[in-house]
Amino acid sequence: MAAVSLRLGDLVWGKLGRYPPWPGKIVNPPKDLKKPRGKKCFFVKFFGTEDHAWIKVEQLKPYHPHKEEMIKINKGKRFQQAVDAVEEFLRKTKGKDQDLTIPESSTVKRVMTGTVAGFKWPPSVSEPVKDSDPHFHHFLLSQTEKPAVCYQAITKKLKVCEEETGSTSIQAADSTAVNGSITPTDKKIGFLGLGLMGSGIVSNLLKMGHTVTVWNRTAEKCDLFIQEGARLGRTPAEVVSTCDITFACVSDPKAAKDLVLGPSGVLQGIRPGKCYVDMSTVDADTVTELAQVIVSRGGRFLEAPVSGNQQLSNDGMLVILAAGDRGLYEDCSSCFQAMGKTSFFLGEVGNAAKMMLIVNMVQGSFMATIAEGLTLAQVTGQSQQTLLDILNQGQLASIFLDQKCQNILQGNFKPDFYLKYIQKDLRLAIALGDSVNHPTPMAAAANEVYKRAKALDQSDNDMSAVYRAYIH
Repeated sequence: MAAVSLRLGDLVWGKLGRYPPWPGKIVNPPKDLKKPRGKKCFFVKFFGTEDHAWIKVEQLKPYHPHKEEMIKINKGKRFQQAVDAVEEFLRKTKGKDQDLTIPESSTVKRVMTGTVAGFKWPPSVSEPVKDSDPHFHHFLLSQTEKPAVCYQAITKKLKVCEEETGSTSIQAADSTAVNGSITPTDKKIGFLGLGLMGSGIVSNLLKMGHTVTVWNRTAEKCDLFIQEGARLGRTPAEVVSTCDITFACVSDPKAAKDLVLGPSGVLQGIRPGKCYVDMSTVDADTVTELAQVIVSRGGRFLEAPVSGNQQLSNDGMLVILAAGDRGLYEDCSSCFQAMGKTSFFLGEVGNAAKMMLIVNMVQGSFMATIAEGLTLAQVTGQSQQTLLDILNQGQLASIFLDQKCQNILQGNFKPDFYLKYIQKDLRLAIALGDSVNHPTPMAAAANEVYKRAKALDQSDNDMSAVYRAYIH
C-alpha cells in the first residue's frame, strides 16, 4: 500500500503492541508532553477510552478506507462502542475539524510516554481479536487525609510522576511494551505455588523474558516450567535467598503462614533488601503479621492478591490489588504487566486483603444467585437456556455470567476458580464485616449454600458447582 500522508485532525486506526487496531484522532499533545525521538510519530487520542499515546506513522492507517476491514476482524463490545463514538463524533462535527487536544491534567504535573515498535495488521477475517482494553493500566490509590479517594491511571506507555498532593505515583521505568511484549526487569524473580493461578502467572513471566526460579509443594508441577526455562528451587528459603523479588500464591491463611514461618520457609531466606510479594487471598490480620516478620528481618513486603480465574491467569489478564511498600510495587511493574491487565495500589498493608475479600464476596454471592435463578427456572417449567439468553441481552450481561451459566447447562464443573476457595473467601469477608460491626446477610446466605455444596463433595469443582446445592 502506498504511503498515506497524515496530518493533525485526521481520524486513524492506531496499533499498540499486541492490542487490536483502535480508532482514534491525531490531536495536539499536552504542551508538557515531549515528542519521543526516532521515527516520525503522531499523538493519538483513542475513541471510547481515556487513552492516548505517541504512535509511529507505520502503525497508523486512515480511518475511512480501512473501516470495514477493521470492523470485520474486531468483534468486541468495547471496540464497537469505540466505533460508535467515532460515528457520533462525525455526526456532531458534520465535517468540521474540531480539535480534540487533551487538556493538561490538574493532578498530573508531568506525563512522559514512549513509542511502540512496528506491527503487522491482522491478515484475515479468520483471526478475530478478543475484546480487551487497548492498554494495560496501573491505578494508584492515593490515600491522604482528604475524604475523597484519588485514582491515577496510566498506560504501559505512560509515566505519571508527581501529584499536587506531593506524593510520588508509580513510574513503570523498566517496563515498556515492545512488539507486543514487555521489557522485563533485570531482577531475579522467584515464585512459590503453582496452583490454578500461579501456573498461569509463571508461564506469562517466562514468556515475557523474566528470569524465574520456581518452587511448589508438589515438585512434579515444576517440571513443565523447568522445560520452559525456569530454574528449580529446592525450598522456599532457597528461592528467596537466590532471588531479588519472590512472589507467592497459595490457598489460604494457614498455607500463607506455613510458607513463611515453617521449616525452610521464606523467613529463613530473608535478608536486608530481599523482597516478598504475597499474592494469596487471605485476611488482613494474616497479611499484616507476615509483613511484620518480613520487615523485621530487613525485607520489603507487598501484598498483591489477584482477581480473576485460571483462564484470565493463563491469558495474562488478571487484576492485581497491591498494598504495602510502594517502591516494591514500582519494582514489580514489568511482572504485573506480564501477568495482568490492571494493577491497583491501595496504600498500607491490609487494604488489598480487605478489598480482595469484598470483591470475591460480591462474586461469590452473584454466582449463588445465578445458580438459584437457573434452578428456579427449571422447577417452574422455564427454559434455562432462554433465561441465559435474556440475561445476556440485559444489563447483567458479562463474560462471567455467560461462562458460569454455560458450565451449569453443560454439567461441566472443571475448576476455573475452586468452589472451596470462594467459600473460604466468603467466610473471611463475613468475618471482616463482623470485625467492624457491619452486617453481611447476603454473603452469609450465600456462604451457607456453598457449605452445602462442599458437603456434597463439590470442593474440588468449579465455584459454579454451587448449582448442585439447589438440586440435591
